[in-house]
This record gives sequence, C-alpha cells and structure tokens, in this order.
Amino acid sequence: MSDLASLRALLQRRLDIIAGHAFRDRDAAAHLEALKNVSEEIMAEHQRRRAQLPPRLNHFLTQASFSKALEYLDSSEP
Repeated sequence: MSDLASLRALLQRRLDIIAGHAFRDRDAAAHLEALKNVSEEIMAEHQRRRAQLPPRLNHFLTQASFSKALEYLDSSEP
C-alpha cells in the first residue's frame, strides 16, 4: 500500500486540522477553509485512483468515512 502514501498523508492532515483547536479558536474561518481544502484534495485523489483502490477503501472514501479509510490504510500496511 506504499503507493497510497499521498492519500494516507491527506487523510492524516485532515485529522490534524480537525484536532487543531488553537487554530480553530484563533481563526475559525481559516480553519474551516483548511478543512474544506484538504477534504477536496482527498476527494480528488480518490477520483484519480478510484480504479486501483481496494473495494473496501473505495467504499470508505465514497461515503466520506475518512477516519475509517485512514484506519484501513494503517491496518493494511505491511
């Protein structure tokens, strides 16, 4: 699954943004924009790789279950 490192990094970045309470408290609009941007990047990466993805991962991404997608990638790493 190492070829999915960019997707994994995007999913992790999304979680990091969500966890950025100081960022959110300091600038809620910028925090929301950062979350929106990374979510759009995840969706674009999903569309680009859709045909090569395992069905379960494809399902998680289609349903926007990004935490489950990250867990799947982490548990599938060798």
